Amino acid sequence: MQGMTHDIRRFASQAALTLAVGTLCALRAAAQSATGDPKATEQWTPVPPVVAPGAAIGSPPSDAIILFDGQNLDEWVSTRDHSPARWKIGHGMMTVDKTLGNIETKRLFRNYQLHLEWCVPKDITGEGQLRGNSGLFLASTGAGDLGYEVQILDSWKNTTYVNGQAASIYKQAAPLANAMRKPGEWQVYDVVWTAPTFEADGTFKDPAYVTVFHNGVLVQNHFRLEGETVYIGKPAYRPYERAAIKLQAHGDPSAPISFRNIWVREIADAP
Repeated sequence: MQGMTHDIRRFASQAALTLAVGTLCALRAAAQSATGDPKATEQWTPVPPVVAPGAAIGSPPSDAIILFDGQNLDEWVSTRDHSPARWKIGHGMMTVDKTLGNIETKRLFRNYQLHLEWCVPKDITGEGQLRGNSGLFLASTGAGDLGYEVQILDSWKNTTYVNGQAASIYKQAAPLANAMRKPGEWQVYDVVWTAPTFEADGTFKDPAYVTVFHNGVLVQNHFRLEGETVYIGKPAYRPYERAAIKLQAHGDPSAPISFRNIWVREIADAP
């Protein structure tokens, strides 16, 4: 029996050595068979622009458009009548005024990277959709709540339908994870938005895509939208070229949420 065991071990060692030698020979043969100029696959132009990152995590990079830095609402207007936005400002943040309705950016955008921070009050009350409800509309396509919405809600130990919790694409896609911090702490959204495209006659061409990180956690991974956000029914696309970014003044009875440190980087259309 001992002799048989020794033979088995010797055979296994020889087989492993043979496999290793064979693999090495194959790799050498592949390397030797490669022909041509390696420079043929080198790209030198165009040279990417230099963008200085923010000095701290969450700080805007050098090419960002600052939408809110805690000082004023100069970049925002009322969605209702495009008059100057009048939400409350204090302590470096703006707080929703539900009596005044939604606000949106003066500037219009297509594809972009967005950073936004929001906070649910520590003493928030209510349940489900009636608890710290708001929304980030990545493209405001009309009055009220028309557009494409990433949900804002207190989802800390608060049960609701999953495609309506925080970081969902409202009524279209639940987040891949619940990365919510508790009320009173600041939440962070980092978003990459690729707008839909349409033919010259308004016919739908390419869908919108969105990637969302919530507090550094990937929660929407290049999700393909089926159209604009709707509360009832199926989403559909309507043609537009460029659109404002909109923040929602939801009518739920809970205390209003606040926002700070909002900036955007425009991304060129794919060639």
